[in-house]
Amino acid sequence: MSSEQEAESIRCLVAKVGLDGHDRGAHVIARAFRDAGFEVIYSGLHKAPEEIVQAAVQEDVDVLGISILSGAHDTLVPKIMDGLEEYGAKEDTLVLAGGVIPEEDRPGLEEAGVSAIFGPGTSIEETIEFVRENAPQR
Repeated sequence: MSSEQEAESIRCLVAKVGLDGHDRGAHVIARAFRDAGFEVIYSGLHKAPEEIVQAAVQEDVDVLGISILSGAHDTLVPKIMDGLEEYGAKEDTLVLAGGVIPEEDRPGLEEAGVSAIFGPGTSIEETIEFVRENAPQR
């Protein structure tokens, strides 16, 4: 299988959680992931953790990218992780968080199961590379 076919089979959900109304970053990532050959679903704005979990499970995604700038990451992200666990989807979903997440909050998110946190200024190439190297094999 060529690496292009491999990339095409990576299904990603780019999700905005909570009341955060800033979605430019999520759109930039969604477009970059598409350009990289990933299959991308965008959640739209103002989604509850349960809605994101439902979408991730129903769409059978390999990667869930949570974009959050509201500062509520420490409550919303663990709710998403718990939901994925309830559906038995936590183990085979690569969960990424992006946005303004203070250094001191990162260990808690990583303990909850977030594989990587990409802050402002992270290169898109770095994010794509991380997904290619770490997305679950089907």
